[in-house]
Amino acid sequence: MPLYEYKAIDQSGKPVRGSLDAGNVPDLEIRLEKMGLSLVKAKPKQPGGDLFGRNKITRRDLINFSFHLQQLAKSGVPILEGLQDLRDSEENPAFRDVIASLIEAVETGSAFSQALAMYPRVFDNVFVSLVKVGERSGRMAQVLEDITENLKWQDEIIAKAKKAVTYPAVIGTLIFAVIMFLMIFVVPDIISAIVSLGGEIPWYTQALMATSKFLQNYWYLVIAFPFVAGFLIRHYYRNNARFRFYMDGLLLRMWPFGEVNEKIKVSRFTRYFALMFASGITVLDAIKLSKTVVSNSVLEEGIDRAWKLISEGASISESFQNIGIFPPLVIRMLKVGESTGRMDESLENVSYFFERDINDRMDKMEPVLQTGLLVTIGGIVLWLIVAVFGPMYDTISTINF
Repeated sequence: MPLYEYKAIDQSGKPVRGSLDAGNVPDLEIRLEKMGLSLVKAKPKQPGGDLFGRNKITRRDLINFSFHLQQLAKSGVPILEGLQDLRDSEENPAFRDVIASLIEAVETGSAFSQALAMYPRVFDNVFVSLVKVGERSGRMAQVLEDITENLKWQDEIIAKAKKAVTYPAVIGTLIFAVIMFLMIFVVPDIISAIVSLGGEIPWYTQALMATSKFLQNYWYLVIAFPFVAGFLIRHYYRNNARFRFYMDGLLLRMWPFGEVNEKIKVSRFTRYFALMFASGITVLDAIKLSKTVVSNSVLEEGIDRAWKLISEGASISESFQNIGIFPPLVIRMLKVGESTGRMDESLENVSYFFERDINDRMDKMEPVLQTGLLVTIGGIVLWLIVAVFGPMYDTISTINF
């Protein structure tokens, strides 16, 4: 169906602008009437209207959405009425249109989680899966509160990661530009002077000569490589299951982010497994639903194997221990939970411990990255100095005055 831009007025006479899918203008008018709006004018929305990211739905929008919906659900307000209140108060036109479509889907009989799944670019698999947990367990308010806290935590972690990476990235880019300039325009003249002096040229100077010549001839490949590589990795990750499995495994091992990444995902899994277990959902169903919040094919494959072992009669702790991908702390707490009958509390303790450890590691990551950058820059500068001045010193030292 085409997308229409519309101008309408609500029941209080307040003008409302937005966009909505509809078969035609009369269909649009009917859809708006269901939302309590009267159509004033409409036109097909031109593609590319948000080329520069205007009205982009951000994580902050999702945090506000889940928080306000949680408060309304906690007060006993039905989801549909809560969505209507949020639509009327939402300032982002793009998100207001999404909420309006959610209302329409719920009114026509879809579950809230099914309506959210219509917008995978706005509500990811984790968000949809957790809402499904709330529907299954009857604890929607608690699930929405957990979603809100999880989004806030993600926002905090991403902010720390950006802070840790921004300075090294900016300085590294500047240093890379300076080195490229030196290699292309300065080093060739210096190397020519060294060669004209005669004498033996050491291997490290020959390596500098080869690097300089390569950059002179293929500088555009060096600059384009990160962008092309990033595009190809992203494409194959989305479309090739084997490549995605390999990359997900690499992301769990890669220094310095691998261990943090693993703990984030395991913490998320244990938190929501505990929530569903406490809600009375069976262990097998809880594991199957919790798997969807991990977003890592390696861990998902391991959880599937554990699920199969449990379905065949093995204990929970033995099953997760046999797959060999979960940290020892998780296995230990699973055993404690089985022996005490308090599985949810044990797993919540794992999640709490991991979250504290993740925050500590993120705080320490910035100085580690800065130190690594300084060491790398120092090594390159030392190589340039030795490669240029070493042969010159050797040649001059052989001259008899």
